[in-house]
Amino acid sequence: MVGFGKQLRTLKNPKWEPYYINYKMMKQTLKSYLQNQGVNEEEKAIIRRQFTKLLDWQIEKIVLFLLEQQGHLAARLTALGEQREIVMNSRDSSQISACVDYYQAVGRDLLKLLEFVELNAMGIEKILKKFDKRAAYKLTDYYVASRSNHPYSQLQQVFRHVGIGAMIGAISRSLGELKDETKSLYDEPAGFHVEDPIIHSIKAAQSRLTNSTSFVKFMAKAVQFDKEDELPRAADDVVGEQYHLISLLLNLGNTFLYMVNTYIIVPSADKYAYSLGAAPTLCGVIIGSMAVAQLGSSIYFSAWSNKSYFRPLIFSSIVLFVGNVLYALAYDLDSIAILLVGRLFCGLGSARAVNRRYISDWVPIKNRLQASAGFVSASALGMAVGPALAGLFEINKRVLGVTLNANTLPGWVMAAAWLVYLVILWMGFKEPINDDTGNNGPPTFASTANWHPQNHAITQALLEEGTDSNSISHEDPVIDDDEDSEKSKAPASSLIEAYKLLTMPVKVQLFIYFMLKYAMEILLSESSVVTAYYFNWSTQAVALFLALLGLTVLPVNFLVGSYISNMFEDRYLSPADEF
Repeated sequence: MVGFGKQLRTLKNPKWEPYYINYKMMKQTLKSYLQNQGVNEEEKAIIRRQFTKLLDWQIEKIVLFLLEQQGHLAARLTALGEQREIVMNSRDSSQISACVDYYQAVGRDLLKLLEFVELNAMGIEKILKKFDKRAAYKLTDYYVASRSNHPYSQLQQVFRHVGIGAMIGAISRSLGELKDETKSLYDEPAGFHVEDPIIHSIKAAQSRLTNSTSFVKFMAKAVQFDKEDELPRAADDVVGEQYHLISLLLNLGNTFLYMVNTYIIVPSADKYAYSLGAAPTLCGVIIGSMAVAQLGSSIYFSAWSNKSYFRPLIFSSIVLFVGNVLYALAYDLDSIAILLVGRLFCGLGSARAVNRRYISDWVPIKNRLQASAGFVSASALGMAVGPALAGLFEINKRVLGVTLNANTLPGWVMAAAWLVYLVILWMGFKEPINDDTGNNGPPTFASTANWHPQNHAITQALLEEGTDSNSISHEDPVIDDDEDSEKSKAPASSLIEAYKLLTMPVKVQLFIYFMLKYAMEILLSESSVVTAYYFNWSTQAVALFLALLGLTVLPVNFLVGSYISNMFEDRYLSPADEF
């Protein structure tokens, strides 16, 4: 098999020799780089910067010459177009024949230019493959992804040859019109058109370049970033392949049960406190202690969700089971302290941070808004079901030495519910695996760090202004930008740093959410005391009131999940958006 270097020397146009890719120099440079490459990442990054910079300059040389030749050919076609009108009006067969010859000459020169493009495209592909084969790391994926769809890309000028296609169309159309006027020269039947041989040769060369197996495989690396209204496949495929509907439903089930657990005690909390010798108004402390403990649980559950989702949900179910058992036993032990400890345990089992994180990380973007609406709906339904269940607990019995009444049944029922949920979770939940790292936890999108999802363009320029074209710089702006983006992804090490990361719109949204929750919790926690004092409502009446209040949220969430979510798309915020 003849090597590409020899093939290039044989096939290239001698007049254009300075403008072809210097394949021999690129091979020698690659060899010297690899001989001196180290084992640490910094040395590898330096080699990658140097080699990509050198290849950028080679492609720029090719593209500038290509554009120059296209300009010459376009100018010739423009002049021929004017001449063609004159010739066709004169109907002089000799002039028409001469005009055809001129168009065919331009076609032959265009064919040479297309062959120039093909050889250089092969050279670029070959040298990148050689780098991938000989180096200890891959370069092709990174290089094509970062250059192919850049707004100032020179690489796409080599591979997509839009200007050449336009000239092929102009030549083909003009020759067809001229041949219609010269049927006797070609001895053609009336209305029958035979494609000019030069056009056939040009189209064959273009088809060979576009449809060749090696070319298609090479450009497929760029095409994966070229789908309209999609994120790069590096992000979307990982999530799509790992998406598991049963796991999502179990995640939402945890949300639902937790909200039931929170509000099932609201109608009876004042009477429970009073039965243990405390003031009825202590019900606010009993209900609020769960939310206080949730402040702590949100921190360790958030950190835990970086590694796993299954284990935090298992831990949450166990802690909530224990907390509800303690809450129910407080009546027979006659201890308000145990009751409060039980509620604190329930708050420490709050996995709502994991519930939100799972939806954000492992639900495909096309389903994410609906899943988020489902999360809110599950919460609202839990708020309604909890008080509704409390209204059904009107028995007063002792079973195996344990009292079952309106005060203790919320604890026992929720303990049983969490035990059943724990078994189903163990059997049905599928832990997502991050294909990029092989570990559990959210997917990483390092390869799309500089990707803009709306215009599919890398925002960092390929070449810095003022760069000396005769030297190989050790500063690659694209790779430096990758390093900066990695630093920007580093987690905040303190609450102050985390607060600084919040933008003003996010702060406003959090403040609004806080005020809504604050007003709602005041209403709910003291509803049993206020309604009993002013309206003499029974526990069943309070339960019905709170259940109806919770159900009012469902229509809005149904509207968002089923209608509005189909009108608007979720967006992926990447570091490129900061520019």
